[in-house]
Amino acid sequence: MRDRIITALEAALAAGNIPGAVAMVGNRAGIVAEAAIGQKSPGGTAMPVDAQFQIASMTKAITSVAAMQLVERGKLALDAPLGALLPDLAEVQVLTGFADDGTPQYRAPKQAVTLRHLLTHTSGLGYEFMAAELVRYRAAVPAAPFSRAALVTPLLADPGEAWLYGTSTDWVGLAVEAASGQSLASWFNDHITGPLGMAETGFFAPQAVGDRLVPLHVRTPDGGLMPLPISFNGGGEYDSGGGGLTSTARDYMRFVRMLLNGGSLDGEQILQPETVADMTRNQIGDLRAGVLETTVPGMSSTMEWFPEMTAKWGLGFLINPETTRDGRTAGSCAWAGIANSYYWFDPARDIAGVLMMQFMPFGDPAALATLSAFERAVYTD
Repeated sequence: MRDRIITALEAALAAGNIPGAVAMVGNRAGIVAEAAIGQKSPGGTAMPVDAQFQIASMTKAITSVAAMQLVERGKLALDAPLGALLPDLAEVQVLTGFADDGTPQYRAPKQAVTLRHLLTHTSGLGYEFMAAELVRYRAAVPAAPFSRAALVTPLLADPGEAWLYGTSTDWVGLAVEAASGQSLASWFNDHITGPLGMAETGFFAPQAVGDRLVPLHVRTPDGGLMPLPISFNGGGEYDSGGGGLTSTARDYMRFVRMLLNGGSLDGEQILQPETVADMTRNQIGDLRAGVLETTVPGMSSTMEWFPEMTAKWGLGFLINPETTRDGRTAGSCAWAGIANSYYWFDPARDIAGVLMMQFMPFGDPAALATLSAFERAVYTD
């Protein structure tokens, strides 16, 4: 399998003008194949297999697991209003439009935001770079990027009525902190990354990671890449449960293998099997998940995951309800990070894949083609 993966990825990276990637395949028993291809930067040093990446929204799955640990302990409830724990959510309003002078207009939501809403992205919260209404709102109500204040935005829909990708999981992280009395970083270390031996995973400032950190790049109009020296690790005011972690493919594979194993790995019980079963089951009913808009094309493309089917969402993961064209089985779970890092786990076939690259925009056609090539190589007999 390793040779097949290397051949497929070398061709896809070259065709897409992507400098390098790290790919890993695992199952319940261990690592099946791993490979580092290309360079960390165009014309730069070779990509090491233990390279560190800003994994951005791949953080969301770990934050979701943290929340479900607290649900198991009775410290959080999936369907209780979160306003008493997080007062900003008690006061949140639905954005209905703008007055002639640009002042935002609101109404009360039909119901309170719950942890289930946050975990399923049905809270009504969005991202500014994916919602033009929030761009206009932020112009009227300024806040420093990545600050704690920047998380306080109105809802774009009533809780429970639409799947909207946004800041929900950052609020999950704040709920974990409020319910546990610990910082999110501390909870991760004590209850997830520490027990799993994920020593390379944390809310690290890029300059603290060292030479193994893969530099972030962005596409230029001519299809090339240029460095983009930014960090997704918040603004120092909070640990971003929605996107702040740095990790390696090996570390993240340990986390995904824990999920494949029903919540345990190498004798460490992170979640109960019934909790993992709930997390990996459709939790949004008839709603459609995986539709992403953009207001900043340089950061993210407008795209839809699995447009050929009605994709679903569990308590932290995208779910494909049918077998994909590239091979993953119906009921597999997945998500990604904005710098084109990806993972999936397929319980029916006992297989998981992690693919890490480090450039934007998310959903770049060449990145998606590389992911498809990797998936096909994994599932080819």
